[in-house]
Amino acid sequence: MSLWHPVAAQQNQTRDELQKQQKQLQKEIDDLNISLNAIKKNKKQSLSQLAIVQRKIAKREQLVNNINKEIHRIDDDIFNNELERNHLKRELDTLKQKYAQSIVFAYKNRSSYEYLNFLFSASDFNDAFKRMGYLKSYRQFRETQAQTIAKTQNLLQQTLANLNNSRTEKGKVLQTQSSQLHVLEQDKIEKDQVIKQLKSQEKDIQAQIRKRERQRQELSRAIAAAIRREIEEANRREKERLAKLKEDEKKRNNTNIVNKAGAANKNSSINLPKSNEPITGVTSSNIKREYSPLESTPEGREMSINFENNKHKLPWPVSGGYVSHEFGVHVIPETKLKEQNDGIFIATPIGTNVKCVADGEVIRVMDMSESQAVMVQHGKYFTTYSNLSGVTVNKGQKVNAGTVLGKAGTNLEGSGEVEFLVLNDKLQFLDPMGWLKAR
Repeated sequence: MSLWHPVAAQQNQTRDELQKQQKQLQKEIDDLNISLNAIKKNKKQSLSQLAIVQRKIAKREQLVNNINKEIHRIDDDIFNNELERNHLKRELDTLKQKYAQSIVFAYKNRSSYEYLNFLFSASDFNDAFKRMGYLKSYRQFRETQAQTIAKTQNLLQQTLANLNNSRTEKGKVLQTQSSQLHVLEQDKIEKDQVIKQLKSQEKDIQAQIRKRERQRQELSRAIAAAIRREIEEANRREKERLAKLKEDEKKRNNTNIVNKAGAANKNSSINLPKSNEPITGVTSSNIKREYSPLESTPEGREMSINFENNKHKLPWPVSGGYVSHEFGVHVIPETKLKEQNDGIFIATPIGTNVKCVADGEVIRVMDMSESQAVMVQHGKYFTTYSNLSGVTVNKGQKVNAGTVLGKAGTNLEGSGEVEFLVLNDKLQFLDPMGWLKAR
């Protein structure tokens, strides 16, 4: 008999995972607090400060939710231990009762006369031998009963110890939960204070948002123009390739007519894909792909597939920092102000190396109004790294994941920040958080 069960092993694994997640969340919260304290040195409140507080609240809520899962796990553990305890108690009572019965029987038949009478009453030698074996096995049975009772008692004590440990652990986790809930309320109060002060600076914030919007539109137009050029160039190359194939086929047909061999090859022809025809060949990912001019070559298709296969696994463009502005449209609470982000902004020290997240080719290095940006093609996908203070690559250069593209520049508030964008050949901006690996 053993207390080990697959369920128990799974619970222990879940406990380790939950505690690992808690440590990671707490580390992220600590990093956000460090960044927040640095921003607080500025007398004016900023959108970055609000973003940090909001992100800290989100992480704190994740942490509380994680603690709740830990409490549920402990409750399940306590329930299972109580079931095991009750089962062992019943089993121990049954064992003791049967053992007592065997002791009473042995006591009543303890004399040598009874023992010899049992043997000599055998009908023959074989019967007597079997009776000797029975008596011997009966003694062994009593010994086994005693050992089983001792083992069951040990298991019961171990189960009770586990039960007490689980109850003690639950008490500690409940204290942690209470502490985190208290801090969460303080974070929400801090958020309300930041929003209140931002409302008093609404004109300045509005001007800042307008400037960021102008920068967003400028970068968006530049990116769209670069992608259209790449698609036009890919279509041009494809048309040239198809035209050459048709010309070669025409020459072969003319040669066959002259050599009177056209009849043998009358039905042979080359099936040429149209520019709008889907590519249905099986790729390395075993997925039929819709046609894209940027995937008209094996290299282009392979780059797209590699990029897709690394979704949720791409490395971050900077080694440290936090997301200061998230993807999408965001309304500033209790105001009419809102901002739109085509990518994510990552706050990081000025001058931090900005690295490419996947293998590809630099298709454009853009000089924006106050910074630079690098655009890298990965088949039919594109990544853009904006707000760079310096660029270390050139247009047409092949790059790998980890290649340094430039340095992090300064944002409107004077802090280090990089914008990272992901989009496809249909000019659709994608949420980079869905592509980057979890930190």
